[in-house]
Amino acid sequence: MKHRIVILGAGYAGSYAAGTLARRLSAADTEITVVNAEPDFVQRLRLHQLAAGQTIEAPQLTEVFAGTGIRLRLARITAVDPERQVVAVADAEGGGEVGYDTLLYALGSHGADGGVPGVAEYAFDIAARPAALRLRERLDSLSRREGGGRVLVVGDGLTGIETATEIAESRPGLSVTLVARGELGARLSAGARGHLRQVCDRLGVTVLEHTVVEAVEAVRVLCADGTALASDATVWTAGFAVSPIAAVGGLEVTENGRIVVDRTMRSVSYPNVYAVGDSAYAIGDNGRPLPMSCASAGYTGMRATAAIVGHLTGRKIPNTKLEYPGNHISLGRRDGILQMVDDEGRAKPKYMGGRKAARIKAGILKMSLWANSNPTFGLPKRKHHLTTVAAMPAVPDASADKAVA
Repeated sequence: MKHRIVILGAGYAGSYAAGTLARRLSAADTEITVVNAEPDFVQRLRLHQLAAGQTIEAPQLTEVFAGTGIRLRLARITAVDPERQVVAVADAEGGGEVGYDTLLYALGSHGADGGVPGVAEYAFDIAARPAALRLRERLDSLSRREGGGRVLVVGDGLTGIETATEIAESRPGLSVTLVARGELGARLSAGARGHLRQVCDRLGVTVLEHTVVEAVEAVRVLCADGTALASDATVWTAGFAVSPIAAVGGLEVTENGRIVVDRTMRSVSYPNVYAVGDSAYAIGDNGRPLPMSCASAGYTGMRATAAIVGHLTGRKIPNTKLEYPGNHISLGRRDGILQMVDDEGRAKPKYMGGRKAARIKAGILKMSLWANSNPTFGLPKRKHHLTTVAAMPAVPDASADKAVA
Protein backbone atom coordinates (compact mmCIF):
# COMPACT_ATOMS: atom_id res chain seq x y z
CA MET A 1 0.00 0.00 0.00
CA LYS A 2 1.13 3.54 -0.67
CA HIS A 3 2.00 5.79 2.25
CA ARG A 4 -0.86 8.29 2.55
CA ILE A 5 0.10 11.92 3.17
CA VAL A 6 -2.85 14.24 3.85
CA ILE A 7 -2.37 18.01 3.87
CA LEU A 8 -5.04 20.16 5.50
CA GLY A 9 -5.25 23.57 3.84
CA ALA A 10 -4.10 24.88 0.45
CA GLY A 11 -2.82 28.29 1.44
CA TYR A 12 0.78 29.42 1.06
CA ALA A 13 2.18 26.78 3.43
CA GLY A 14 -0.06 23.89 2.35
CA SER A 15 0.34 24.37 -1.40
CA TYR A 16 4.10 24.73 -1.09
CA ALA A 17 4.36 21.60 1.02
CA ALA A 18 2.21 19.57 -1.36
CA GLY A 19 4.32 20.53 -4.36
CA THR A 20 7.61 19.93 -2.57
CA LEU A 21 6.55 16.47 -1.41
CA ALA A 22 5.28 15.60 -4.89
CA ARG A 23 8.66 16.57 -6.35
CA ARG A 24 10.79 14.71 -3.82
CA LEU A 25 8.82 11.54 -3.13
CA SER A 26 8.10 8.64 -5.44
CA ALA A 27 4.57 8.57 -6.84
CA ALA A 28 4.77 4.81 -6.75
CA ASP A 29 5.24 4.79 -2.99
CA THR A 30 3.25 7.77 -1.74
CA GLU A 31 -0.20 9.25 -2.21
CA ILE A 32 -0.60 12.97 -1.48
CA THR A 33 -4.03 14.45 -0.79
CA VAL A 34 -4.82 18.11 -0.15
CA VAL A 35 -8.08 18.93 1.63
CA ASN A 36 -9.33 22.50 1.24
CA ALA A 37 -12.73 24.13 1.66
CA GLU A 38 -12.34 26.74 -1.11
CA PRO A 39 -11.95 25.82 -4.79
CA ASP A 40 -9.29 28.44 -5.49
CA PHE A 41 -5.94 29.55 -4.13
CA VAL A 42 -6.37 32.64 -1.96
CA GLN A 43 -3.63 35.26 -2.03
CA ARG A 44 -4.14 36.23 1.58
CA LEU A 45 -1.27 38.71 1.45
CA ARG A 46 -3.26 40.71 -1.09
CA LEU A 47 -6.76 40.58 0.40
CA HIS A 48 -6.47 44.23 1.49
CA GLN A 49 -6.04 45.07 -2.19
CA LEU A 50 -9.10 43.01 -3.10
CA ALA A 51 -11.13 44.82 -0.44
CA ALA A 52 -9.92 48.19 -1.72
CA GLY A 53 -11.34 47.42 -5.16
CA GLN A 54 -8.45 45.92 -7.08
CA THR A 55 -8.41 42.69 -9.07
CA ILE A 56 -6.19 39.89 -7.82
CA GLU A 57 -5.73 36.44 -9.28
CA ALA A 58 -7.36 33.42 -7.69
CA PRO A 59 -6.10 30.29 -9.52
CA GLN A 60 -8.39 27.28 -9.43
CA LEU A 61 -6.88 24.52 -7.33
CA THR A 62 -8.00 21.87 -9.79
CA GLU A 63 -5.75 23.57 -12.35
CA VAL A 64 -2.96 24.21 -9.85
CA PHE A 65 -2.67 20.52 -8.94
CA ALA A 66 -3.58 19.05 -12.33
CA GLY A 67 -1.00 16.54 -13.51
CA THR A 68 1.14 16.75 -10.37
CA GLY A 69 -0.03 13.51 -8.81
CA ILE A 70 -1.58 15.50 -5.96
CA ARG A 71 -5.18 14.61 -5.14
CA LEU A 72 -7.57 17.43 -4.23
CA ARG A 73 -10.52 16.99 -1.90
CA LEU A 74 -12.77 20.04 -1.81
CA ALA A 75 -14.32 19.83 1.63
CA ARG A 76 -14.46 21.55 4.99
CA ILE A 77 -12.42 19.92 7.75
CA THR A 78 -14.63 19.31 10.78
CA ALA A 79 -12.40 17.19 13.02
CA VAL A 80 -9.05 15.48 13.37
CA ASP A 81 -8.68 12.15 15.18
CA PRO A 82 -4.95 11.44 15.59
CA GLU A 83 -5.62 8.20 17.47
CA ARG A 84 -7.53 6.67 14.55
CA GLN A 85 -5.49 8.63 11.98
CA VAL A 86 -8.51 10.06 10.18
CA VAL A 87 -9.81 13.50 9.29
CA ALA A 88 -13.56 14.16 9.25
CA VAL A 89 -14.79 16.35 6.40
CA ALA A 90 -18.03 17.83 5.14
CA ASP A 91 -18.85 18.61 1.53
CA ALA A 92 -21.79 18.89 -0.85
CA GLU A 93 -22.18 15.12 -0.82
CA GLY A 94 -22.31 14.91 2.96
CA GLY A 95 -18.68 14.26 3.75
CA GLY A 96 -17.00 11.36 5.47
CA GLU A 97 -13.50 10.53 6.67
CA VAL A 98 -10.07 10.66 5.03
CA GLY A 99 -7.44 8.30 6.43
CA TYR A 100 -3.75 9.17 6.63
CA ASP A 101 -0.37 7.81 7.58
CA THR A 102 1.25 11.24 7.78
CA LEU A 103 -0.75 14.41 8.40
CA LEU A 104 0.43 17.92 7.58
CA TYR A 105 -1.75 20.52 9.33
CA ALA A 106 -1.76 23.87 7.50
CA LEU A 107 -5.15 25.40 8.25
CA GLY A 108 -3.75 28.86 8.95
CA SER A 109 -5.58 31.50 10.96
CA HIS A 110 -8.65 33.71 10.86
CA GLY A 111 -9.71 37.06 12.26
CA ALA A 112 -10.34 37.21 16.01
CA ASP A 113 -12.61 39.68 17.81
CA GLY A 114 -10.64 39.55 21.07
CA GLY A 115 -13.90 39.38 23.01
CA VAL A 116 -14.83 42.94 22.03
CA PRO A 117 -18.64 43.31 21.85
CA GLY A 118 -20.08 44.05 18.44
CA VAL A 119 -17.10 43.01 16.32
CA ALA A 120 -18.77 39.87 14.98
CA GLU A 121 -22.02 41.68 14.27
CA TYR A 122 -20.85 45.00 12.83
CA ALA A 123 -17.18 44.91 11.82
CA PHE A 124 -15.55 43.77 8.60
CA ASP A 125 -12.30 41.85 8.32
CA ILE A 126 -9.96 40.78 5.53
CA ALA A 127 -8.70 37.46 6.89
CA ALA A 128 -10.60 35.51 4.22
CA ARG A 129 -11.67 36.15 0.63
CA PRO A 130 -15.46 36.22 1.30
CA ALA A 131 -14.91 38.73 4.11
CA ALA A 132 -12.73 40.93 1.91
CA LEU A 133 -15.40 40.88 -0.80
CA ARG A 134 -18.07 41.93 1.70
CA LEU A 135 -15.94 44.88 2.71
CA ARG A 136 -15.39 45.72 -0.94
CA GLU A 137 -19.16 45.86 -1.52
CA ARG A 138 -19.54 48.20 1.44
CA LEU A 139 -16.75 50.48 0.20
CA ASP A 140 -18.32 50.49 -3.26
CA SER A 141 -21.58 51.65 -1.71
CA LEU A 142 -19.86 54.39 0.29
CA SER A 143 -17.89 55.57 -2.75
CA ARG A 144 -21.13 56.05 -4.70
CA ARG A 145 -22.69 58.04 -1.89
CA GLU A 146 -22.54 61.81 -2.02
CA GLY A 147 -19.92 62.96 0.43
CA GLY A 148 -18.30 59.52 0.62
CA GLY A 149 -18.09 57.91 4.02
CA ARG A 150 -15.96 57.24 7.08
CA VAL A 151 -13.83 54.10 7.24
CA LEU A 152 -12.34 53.12 10.59
CA VAL A 153 -9.51 50.58 10.60
CA VAL A 154 -8.91 49.15 14.10
CA GLY A 155 -5.50 47.59 14.67
CA ASP A 156 -2.01 49.00 14.17
CA GLY A 157 -0.29 45.77 13.16
CA LEU A 158 0.95 45.22 9.63
CA THR A 159 -2.49 44.17 8.38
CA GLY A 160 -4.11 47.34 9.73
CA ILE A 161 -1.40 49.57 8.27
CA GLU A 162 -1.60 47.95 4.85
CA THR A 163 -5.40 48.05 4.84
CA ALA A 164 -5.71 51.68 5.87
CA THR A 165 -3.16 52.96 3.35
CA GLU A 166 -4.52 50.78 0.53
CA ILE A 167 -8.09 51.98 1.00
CA ALA A 168 -6.99 55.61 1.31
CA GLU A 169 -5.01 55.44 -1.92
CA SER A 170 -7.58 53.46 -3.92
CA ARG A 171 -10.61 55.39 -2.69
CA PRO A 172 -9.56 59.02 -2.07
CA GLY A 173 -13.20 60.05 -1.65
CA LEU A 174 -13.45 58.17 1.62
CA SER A 175 -12.21 59.37 5.01
CA VAL A 176 -9.87 56.77 6.54
CA THR A 177 -8.87 56.62 10.21
CA LEU A 178 -6.39 54.13 11.68
CA VAL A 179 -6.90 53.36 15.38
CA ALA A 180 -3.68 52.25 17.11
CA ARG A 181 -3.61 50.75 20.59
CA GLY A 182 -0.04 52.01 21.05
CA GLU A 183 2.40 54.03 19.00
CA LEU A 184 1.98 53.72 15.24
CA GLY A 185 4.62 51.36 13.86
CA ALA A 186 6.07 50.66 17.30
CA ARG A 187 7.98 47.60 16.07
CA LEU A 188 9.67 49.54 13.28
CA SER A 189 12.90 51.53 13.45
CA ALA A 190 12.70 55.26 14.10
CA GLY A 191 13.33 56.04 10.44
CA ALA A 192 10.69 53.60 9.22
CA ARG A 193 8.16 55.02 11.70
CA GLY A 194 8.84 58.47 10.35
CA HIS A 195 8.36 57.26 6.78
CA LEU A 196 5.09 55.57 7.73
CA ARG A 197 3.77 58.80 9.25
CA GLN A 198 4.70 60.74 6.13
CA VAL A 199 2.80 58.27 3.95
CA CYS A 200 -0.27 58.44 6.20
CA ASP A 201 -0.17 62.22 6.00
CA ARG A 202 0.21 62.13 2.21
CA LEU A 203 -2.71 59.75 1.79
CA GLY A 204 -4.89 61.59 4.29
CA VAL A 205 -5.05 58.76 6.82
CA THR A 206 -5.92 60.07 10.29
CA VAL A 207 -4.01 58.17 12.98
CA LEU A 208 -5.32 57.86 16.54
CA GLU A 209 -2.63 56.45 18.80
CA HIS A 210 -2.96 55.01 22.32
CA THR A 211 -6.65 54.37 21.70
CA VAL A 212 -8.39 51.21 22.89
CA VAL A 213 -11.69 50.17 21.30
CA GLU A 214 -14.08 48.58 23.79
CA ALA A 215 -17.15 48.05 21.61
CA VAL A 216 -18.25 48.23 17.98
CA GLU A 217 -21.71 49.43 17.00
CA ALA A 218 -23.42 49.79 13.64
CA VAL A 219 -22.32 53.39 12.99
CA ARG A 220 -19.62 54.01 15.60
CA VAL A 221 -17.02 52.49 17.91
CA LEU A 222 -16.72 53.18 21.62
CA CYS A 223 -13.27 53.76 23.13
CA ALA A 224 -11.96 53.14 26.63
CA ASP A 225 -11.56 56.86 27.29
CA GLY A 226 -15.26 57.46 26.59
CA THR A 227 -14.76 58.71 23.04
CA ALA A 228 -17.24 57.63 20.37
CA LEU A 229 -15.86 57.51 16.82
CA ALA A 230 -18.34 57.67 13.96
CA SER A 231 -17.88 55.00 11.32
CA ASP A 232 -19.68 53.89 8.18
CA ALA A 233 -17.43 50.84 7.83
CA THR A 234 -15.34 49.47 10.69
CA VAL A 235 -12.52 47.14 9.62
CA TRP A 236 -11.22 44.90 12.42
CA THR A 237 -7.57 43.87 12.08
CA ALA A 238 -6.70 43.75 15.79
CA GLY A 239 -6.01 40.04 16.09
CA PHE A 240 -5.92 36.58 14.57
CA ALA A 241 -6.75 33.12 15.91
CA VAL A 242 -6.43 29.52 14.77
CA SER A 243 -9.08 26.83 14.44
CA PRO A 244 -9.90 24.84 17.61
CA ILE A 245 -9.86 21.59 15.60
CA ALA A 246 -6.35 20.60 16.72
CA ALA A 247 -7.12 21.20 20.39
CA VAL A 248 -10.41 19.31 20.24
CA GLY A 249 -8.64 16.43 18.51
CA GLY A 250 -6.24 16.00 21.43
CA LEU A 251 -3.05 17.41 19.94
CA GLU A 252 -0.84 19.35 22.34
CA VAL A 253 -1.49 23.03 21.70
CA THR A 254 -0.80 26.40 23.26
CA GLU A 255 -3.46 28.45 25.04
CA ASN A 256 -4.46 30.01 21.71
CA GLY A 257 -4.69 26.64 19.94
CA ARG A 258 -1.43 26.53 17.95
CA ILE A 259 0.10 23.06 17.65
CA VAL A 260 3.29 22.64 19.69
CA VAL A 261 6.03 21.27 17.41
CA ASP A 262 9.73 20.47 17.56
CA ARG A 263 12.35 21.94 15.23
CA THR A 264 11.21 19.70 12.38
CA MET A 265 7.59 20.90 12.76
CA ARG A 266 6.62 17.51 14.16
CA SER A 267 3.88 17.50 16.78
CA VAL A 268 5.32 16.79 20.22
CA SER A 269 2.28 14.63 21.02
CA TYR A 270 1.75 12.69 17.77
CA PRO A 271 4.90 11.95 15.72
CA ASN A 272 3.07 11.39 12.42
CA VAL A 273 1.45 14.83 12.57
CA TYR A 274 3.26 17.96 11.37
CA ALA A 275 2.10 21.58 11.52
CA VAL A 276 3.20 24.54 9.42
CA GLY A 277 2.34 28.20 8.99
CA ASP A 278 0.12 30.05 11.45
CA SER A 279 -1.09 26.76 12.95
CA ALA A 280 2.36 25.84 14.26
CA TYR A 281 3.92 27.00 17.51
CA ALA A 282 7.57 26.80 16.57
CA ILE A 283 10.46 28.25 18.54
CA GLY A 284 12.95 30.09 16.36
CA ASP A 285 16.70 30.24 16.72
CA ASN A 286 16.33 33.33 18.93
CA GLY A 287 14.29 31.40 21.47
CA ARG A 288 11.05 33.17 20.57
CA PRO A 289 7.97 31.76 18.82
CA LEU A 290 7.89 32.43 15.09
CA PRO A 291 5.16 35.02 14.39
CA MET A 292 2.15 34.34 12.21
CA SER A 293 3.41 35.48 8.82
CA CYS A 294 4.10 34.41 5.25
CA ALA A 295 7.82 34.24 6.02
CA SER A 296 7.15 31.83 8.88
CA ALA A 297 4.98 29.74 6.58
CA GLY A 298 7.91 29.39 4.22
CA TYR A 299 10.44 28.41 6.88
CA THR A 300 8.13 25.97 8.66
CA GLY A 301 7.03 24.48 5.34
CA MET A 302 10.63 23.82 4.31
CA ARG A 303 11.44 22.21 7.65
CA ALA A 304 8.35 19.99 7.67
CA THR A 305 8.73 18.73 4.10
CA ALA A 306 12.43 18.00 4.62
CA ALA A 307 11.57 16.03 7.77
CA ILE A 308 8.79 14.05 6.09
CA VAL A 309 11.02 13.18 3.15
CA GLY A 310 13.82 12.21 5.54
CA HIS A 311 11.62 9.92 7.62
CA LEU A 312 10.14 8.20 4.57
CA THR A 313 13.36 7.78 2.61
CA GLY A 314 16.00 7.48 5.29
CA ARG A 315 17.78 10.61 4.09
CA LYS A 316 19.42 12.95 6.57
CA ILE A 317 17.14 15.74 7.79
CA PRO A 318 18.99 19.07 7.46
CA ASN A 319 19.16 21.30 10.53
CA THR A 320 18.51 24.60 8.78
CA LYS A 321 17.83 27.95 10.43
CA LEU A 322 14.51 28.90 11.95
CA GLU A 323 14.52 32.67 11.82
CA TYR A 324 12.34 35.64 11.08
CA PRO A 325 14.19 38.06 8.76
CA GLY A 326 11.85 41.05 8.82
CA ASN A 327 8.74 42.73 7.48
CA HIS A 328 7.76 43.72 3.96
CA ILE A 329 4.96 46.30 4.24
CA SER A 330 2.96 47.72 1.36
CA LEU A 331 1.67 51.29 1.74
CA GLY A 332 -0.60 51.45 -1.26
CA ARG A 333 0.69 50.57 -4.72
CA ARG A 334 3.49 53.14 -4.92
CA ASP A 335 5.11 53.04 -1.50
CA GLY A 336 6.31 50.53 1.05
CA ILE A 337 8.73 49.67 3.83
CA LEU A 338 11.26 46.85 4.09
CA GLN A 339 12.30 46.48 7.72
CA MET A 340 14.85 43.84 8.63
CA VAL A 341 15.21 42.62 12.22
CA ASP A 342 18.16 41.31 14.25
CA ASP A 343 18.60 37.92 15.90
CA GLU A 344 16.48 39.10 18.84
CA GLY A 345 13.60 40.17 16.62
CA ARG A 346 14.28 43.90 17.08
CA ALA A 347 14.14 46.31 14.16
CA LYS A 348 17.51 47.18 12.68
CA PRO A 349 18.19 50.93 12.34
CA LYS A 350 18.37 50.81 8.55
CA TYR A 351 15.27 50.31 6.43
CA MET A 352 14.12 50.79 2.85
CA GLY A 353 11.13 52.95 2.03
CA GLY A 354 9.39 54.33 -1.03
CA ARG A 355 8.83 53.02 -4.56
CA LYS A 356 11.76 50.60 -4.51
CA ALA A 357 10.37 48.93 -1.40
CA ALA A 358 6.95 48.76 -3.07
CA ARG A 359 8.45 47.11 -6.16
CA ILE A 360 10.29 44.54 -4.05
CA LYS A 361 7.10 43.71 -2.13
CA ALA A 362 5.22 43.37 -5.44
CA GLY A 363 7.95 41.06 -6.69
CA ILE A 364 7.69 38.91 -3.58
CA LEU A 365 3.94 38.59 -4.06
CA LYS A 366 4.37 37.74 -7.74
CA MET A 367 6.95 35.09 -6.91
CA SER A 368 4.70 33.63 -4.20
CA LEU A 369 1.77 33.42 -6.62
CA TRP A 370 3.89 31.69 -9.25
CA ALA A 371 5.30 29.22 -6.74
CA ASN A 372 1.86 28.30 -5.41
CA SER A 373 0.34 28.17 -8.90
CA ASN A 374 3.16 25.83 -9.97
CA PRO A 375 3.62 23.70 -6.84
CA THR A 376 6.05 21.30 -8.53
CA PHE A 377 8.06 24.29 -9.82
CA GLY A 378 7.46 23.60 -13.48
CA LEU A 379 8.95 20.11 -13.43
CA PRO A 380 7.35 17.59 -15.82
CA LYS A 381 3.87 16.69 -14.67
CA ARG A 382 2.94 13.08 -13.99
CA LYS A 383 0.09 12.59 -16.42
CA HIS A 384 -0.48 9.04 -15.23
CA HIS A 385 -1.25 10.38 -11.74
CA LEU A 386 -3.78 13.05 -12.73
CA THR A 387 -6.34 12.91 -9.91
CA THR A 388 -7.92 16.35 -9.60
CA VAL A 389 -11.24 15.19 -8.24
CA ALA A 390 -13.68 17.47 -6.48
CA ALA A 391 -14.97 14.76 -4.17
CA MET A 392 -12.84 11.73 -3.46
CA PRO A 393 -14.65 8.75 -1.97
CA ALA A 394 -14.79 8.91 1.79
CA VAL A 395 -13.10 6.20 3.82
CA PRO A 396 -16.01 3.83 4.56
CA ASP A 397 -14.34 2.14 7.51
CA ALA A 398 -11.46 4.06 9.03
CA SER A 399 -10.27 1.20 11.19
CA ALA A 400 -10.11 -1.17 8.23
CA ASP A 401 -8.37 1.50 6.16
CA LYS A 402 -5.71 1.88 8.84
CA ALA A 403 -5.26 -1.86 9.16
CA VAL A 404 -4.21 -2.37 5.53
CA ALA A 405 -1.87 0.65 5.43
